[in-house]
Amino acid sequence: MKILMSNDDGVNAKGLMTLAASLSSLATVTVVAPDKDRSAASNSLTLDLPLRIRQQENGFYAVDGTPTDCIHLAITGWLDFHPDMVVSGINAGANLGDDVLYSGTVAAAMEGRFMGYPAMAFSLVNHPNHLPAKGLNHYETAGIVAKTILQTLLQSPLHKDTILNVNIPDKPISEIKGIQVTRLGHRHIAEKIIPSMDARGNTIYWIGPAGAEQDAGPGTDFYAINQNFVSITPIKIDLTDYAFLDPLKDWVKKVQLVP
Repeated sequence: MKILMSNDDGVNAKGLMTLAASLSSLATVTVVAPDKDRSAASNSLTLDLPLRIRQQENGFYAVDGTPTDCIHLAITGWLDFHPDMVVSGINAGANLGDDVLYSGTVAAAMEGRFMGYPAMAFSLVNHPNHLPAKGLNHYETAGIVAKTILQTLLQSPLHKDTILNVNIPDKPISEIKGIQVTRLGHRHIAEKIIPSMDARGNTIYWIGPAGAEQDAGPGTDFYAINQNFVSITPIKIDLTDYAFLDPLKDWVKKVQLVP
C-alpha cells in the first residue's frame, strides 16, 4: 500500500513524524508537507506564485505552500506513482465541529478525496476549546489509533469516497475508552479580535481564540472527546443543502429579473 501524507503544522512537526513512523510498517509512506506552520490555511491553493519542493534529511519533502498545495502538487504530476490513500496529521490540537472549515489538516485529506482517493485526518486534542493546543503529551496514543484504524481498513475497506475526520484525546492509550462514530458539533462564535501595536506604532490585530462548545451533546465529536473516546466523523466535500432545493425552487419563482 502507498500512502501520501501531509499536515498543516509543518514538515518538522512531531505529529507528522509520529504518524509516518506509525504507518510505515503497514505501507510505503511519502510525506509532502508545508515547510512551515500553515494552520487554518483551509483549502487554499497558491495560484500567484511558483511552488518549490525540497527534500529534507529525513526523506520528507517540504513545499513552500499550503497543505492543499502539497497534495495537489503530488497527485497532479510530481509523484511518479498513484497513492492508495491520503492521510493527514497528526494535528497539534482539535479539529472538531466548525474547525473543519478552517483546518489545513482536514483540507489536505479533502484534497486527496477531491482527487479521487480515500482519505483520513488525525488530530490530537488536549482540550476541545484550545486551538492550537499546547502541552500535548501523547502523540504515541494517536499513532496507535491511526495504525489500528489503517489495519482495519486494509482488512475491511470503506468506500473510496470516504473522508474520516479522527480526533484523539491527549491521554495514555490505557485511558482511551474506545471509539465513537460522531457527527460534527458546533462552536459559539469566536472570541473577539486582539488589538496590538507594531514597532512603528501602527495598530494591528490578532484573530481571537476559537469559540467554546455550543452543540456538544451526545453523538457529537465534542462529546466523545470529553468522555475520553476517539471520535470518528465521516465528512464529505459536497456542501449542497439537498433538503432546501425544492423550497428554494419555489422561492426563486418569486424573483423578478428587471433590466
